[in-house]
Amino acid sequence: MKSHFFAYISKIRWIQRWGLKRNTVVENVMEHSWEVATISHALALIKNRYYGGELDVNAIVVAAIYHDCSEVITGDMPSPIKYHSKEITQAYKSIEKQAENELLNLLPDELKQDFESVIISEKIPKQHHLIIKSADTISAYIKCQLEVFAGNSEFSKAAEEIKGKLDENDQPEVRHFLELFSSSYALTLDELLK
Repeated sequence: MKSHFFAYISKIRWIQRWGLKRNTVVENVMEHSWEVATISHALALIKNRYYGGELDVNAIVVAAIYHDCSEVITGDMPSPIKYHSKEITQAYKSIEKQAENELLNLLPDELKQDFESVIISEKIPKQHHLIIKSADTISAYIKCQLEVFAGNSEFSKAAEEIKGKLDENDQPEVRHFLELFSSSYALTLDELLK
């Protein structure tokens, strides 16, 4: 049996994020997934090293890589629409769940169990999901800051709202990451090299 799974999910490179906003720098889902995976890696390590965590860092990173692959079927639903009402959110979550299962069913039976724990949201351990969700929020904040620094005020309100979510986040590894790494994102390459 041949499987279209990887060829299919590779199409996430063509799905643009932030579709309701004018972007200075276009971001696709594949790029975003890589950034979320790297930030998840850091958050999980920080949790384990500084805050007594016992997280499976590698499992978190793998789940983060796949965290938005269902968007190859659903597309990227902009947050203002996705969370516009309880009914829309529930409907989208249902569609997302169906898309995850459709992708899982593209795999050979022998691999389904291995992929289930990284593709099916409900199968991802809660602690892993919290790390990935926080990394996703940090990634969104970094994107908004990039746009604002580029003079694109279209992202100003989103940057404020996402910063508010991060300020309310009670995960110490999130605060640690932001204090240690976030200010560097505002620097130019020349400034980073000095």
